[in-house]
Amino acid sequence: MENKITQVTLKNGMKVRLKEIHTAPIISSWMWYRVGSRDESTGTTGVSHWTEHMQFKGTKKFPANVLDKAISREGGRWNAATSRDSTHYYETMPADKIDLALRLEADRMNHSLFNPKEVASERTVIISEREGHENEPLFRLTEAVQQIAFRVHPYHHEVIGDMADLHAITRDDLYDHYRRYYIPNNAVLALAGDFETKTMLKRIKELFEPIPKGETPSRLARPEPDQKGEVRFSVEGPGETTFIQVAYRFPSATHPDYFPLQVFDGLLGGVSGLSSKTSRLYRELVDKEYAVEVSGWAEATIDPYLYRVTMITHPKRKPEQVIAALDAEIKKLQDVLTSKDELKRAVKQARAVFVYGSENITNQAFWMGYVEMFSSYEWFTTYLDNLAKVTPQDIQRVAQKYFQPASRVIGIYVPKGNEA
Repeated sequence: MENKITQVTLKNGMKVRLKEIHTAPIISSWMWYRVGSRDESTGTTGVSHWTEHMQFKGTKKFPANVLDKAISREGGRWNAATSRDSTHYYETMPADKIDLALRLEADRMNHSLFNPKEVASERTVIISEREGHENEPLFRLTEAVQQIAFRVHPYHHEVIGDMADLHAITRDDLYDHYRRYYIPNNAVLALAGDFETKTMLKRIKELFEPIPKGETPSRLARPEPDQKGEVRFSVEGPGETTFIQVAYRFPSATHPDYFPLQVFDGLLGGVSGLSSKTSRLYRELVDKEYAVEVSGWAEATIDPYLYRVTMITHPKRKPEQVIAALDAEIKKLQDVLTSKDELKRAVKQARAVFVYGSENITNQAFWMGYVEMFSSYEWFTTYLDNLAKVTPQDIQRVAQKYFQPASRVIGIYVPKGNEA
């Protein structure tokens, strides 16, 4: 948690973040690229996620059929993910084996093959993944809310992409995307663990500085216009459960209101999407049998996104009753100042979730790179201080500003039984 990191920019523009932690003989390495689903246009939605998949299909030096075995044999674990704003790859290895991870990332930054047969095979995998999501009522509802909430901004589409584009994207589309964004001056490498900084930095320069920098890619800039009134809609599908999702506009992670809203989240629905039995919505909706389950959720994003409240309707209630109960709780936060004791409890819970999620070596390496995608490491080191500054007046102000019916989208999933 201490701000003792080394920050270096290589000659080719790649940013490096290093943090020595000598509590265990392991090192976690995270490679971040500034590209996500927000950088995709109509016709190529899903290309960032698909490109991530292709990075596991090998290079001449590291063929696909030996990668998994090589990492596992050395006692490591690795994975990757694509989000709205970024793509990342990580390896957590025994400290004396980390060179394998560094060599791998340096090689696939510049030499991934994108074999046409592998592209065709992965198309089948991703389409199947998309079809599986579409069988889930909550995915259907969440995607519809997102599409209605964003008509202009590329947050409109899901990270996995639209089915039409998954059928149409070509090998050249994927390779062009890779060559455009997978360049050192569009990347951040973050390492935490049991190493000596001077030695590690020397090795990183040996592996990564020979990779030529490219033209820094521009990012799509299509601000979403203000919503002109509440939107309500329904989605029908198989199942027995009625879901409700209410989405409010939420500021970017660098906006001053982000931290009061994090505490507001804890008061209303529980921190970080976790339903808390001490939260207001749990007490008023679950305990009083308006909903079987309720949670609030937001994420740190570059541009304004959404705060979603997701509710599973109690069988004896109608959606309108559940929404009315939600509105009543929000109105209380708008009309009456939160008590200092309740605020203190919510801040304490938010602090605990944050600290727990950033204490081990892998998570500390994650945070060093993650915050660079939308801000800087200072955002991380001042997070707890910013939470502590939140006042009851701040809570009331953000409740009044952001939680107005005129700027929200309400989606209801209406089950039609188990028919196909």
